[in-house]
Amino acid sequence: MGVCLECGINISGRVDKKFCGDVCRNTYNNKLNSDSVNLVRNTNNALRKNRRILAEICLDEKAKTTENRLIQMGFDFNLITSVRTTKKGSTYFFVYDYGYLELDNNFYLIVKDNKGKKVEEENV
Repeated sequence: MGVCLECGINISGRVDKKFCGDVCRNTYNNKLNSDSVNLVRNTNNALRKNRRILAEICLDEKAKTTENRLIQMGFDFNLITSVRTTKKGSTYFFVYDYGYLELDNNFYLIVKDNKGKKVEEENV
């Protein structure tokens, strides 16, 4: 006879049985995985926030903005989903379907990637 790992009551059945039922098993595993689940959830929320900020600025195919405006809106430059380099060597940082390119004097070019098309060198 064993003891439930979650609630501690005596359990009967198979020798290798660890929980008295599904509720205790789920509760135990949710507690065990809560740190990693919270990390993923918080990262996904921050990525969605970054995308919303870029989408709010870039109402058409492309737009310009300043680094200060992005920071004031809460943009996190450490969270991106991909990096693309053009044939001319410009590096775009993407958050899902919106990308940004650092320009001179703390300006940024924001672009919308339509249907996975490659980003071409922009004339700025």
